Amino acid sequence: MAEAAGVGVATVSRVFSGGPVSDETREKVLAAAARLDYRPSALGRNLRQRRRGGIGLLVPDITDGFYAGLADGVLACARSYGEPVTVGVTGDDPEQEAEMIGTMIEQSMDRIVAVPTGDAEMWAPALRAGLEVIFAERRVRPDVPGVLTDDASGVRTALEYLTGLGHRRIAFLAQRGQSRRVAAFTDALTALGIQADPELIVHARASRDSAYAVAAGLLQSRTDLTAIIAGSNLLGEAVVLAARELAVRIPRDLSLIMFDDVPWAELCSPPLTVIARPAQDVGYRAAELALRQGRRPKTVTLPAGLIVRASCGPRRAAGYWR
Repeated sequence: MAEAAGVGVATVSRVFSGGPVSDETREKVLAAAARLDYRPSALGRNLRQRRRGGIGLLVPDITDGFYAGLADGVLACARSYGEPVTVGVTGDDPEQEAEMIGTMIEQSMDRIVAVPTGDAEMWAPALRAGLEVIFAERRVRPDVPGVLTDDASGVRTALEYLTGLGHRRIAFLAQRGQSRRVAAFTDALTALGIQADPELIVHARASRDSAYAVAAGLLQSRTDLTAIIAGSNLLGEAVVLAARELAVRIPRDLSLIMFDDVPWAELCSPPLTVIARPAQDVGYRAAELALRQGRRPKTVTLPAGLIVRASCGPRRAAGYWR
């Protein structure tokens, strides 16, 4: 059936279970079903409802230091319960995420811990199938429990530190799923009496090429800015590389703070000031919620703290190209 429609098995499953697919794909699958006189098997559906246990873990990028730590926390918790874990990497792509959700339903997973990429409707099939779903770090449905870090507190502390050094033209680099951080950035600036400049809030896709292009473009177009907060270690890395290429000196010309205390942050020259999130704790607590029976809190919030190193300095009066 899937081969006749030119799609994956999980896509066929989503069409017949009412899951999220494009109109074009739905029509293609239904047309193939009509040609083959295909009917979904009730016996097959019943067999799939006999769950085989385990946790499905969906993360955007397993090579990212934060998500690797989160995965380690999920694995540690699952190991203590004797549960297997199946890891999927979405690449921050909603289409890929939808495919993986469908596959995990087909594989009769009991539970999913996910850093979600798609919208609320993307997760409806998993919930209809009776899976326990727990969101980590991003939350796209209020009816699904989540384990989050207190990003707002971390951003606020970082801005208080930078403004204490005299900085006023401060940029924020963001990527998909970081709307909470962007809102926290603008709110904290307002509370500090600084008007947010929309041109200093820039977004990149979740790739190194995109992050570098955005960071380099910002440094070249706004030579008056004096500090940057990077919303992830991928973006922080991009700022470091772009600054090096453009002969912008950190922290003499530009102060930098980034999210996540990944190992290379301390080894960088200079070592980077970071907003540290407890990645392993996030993963462990999310898996614990997924495995726990009975009542569970809807939201668990863990602290984010500022680790001060050498990548920030006092604001200089002029821009870095004079």
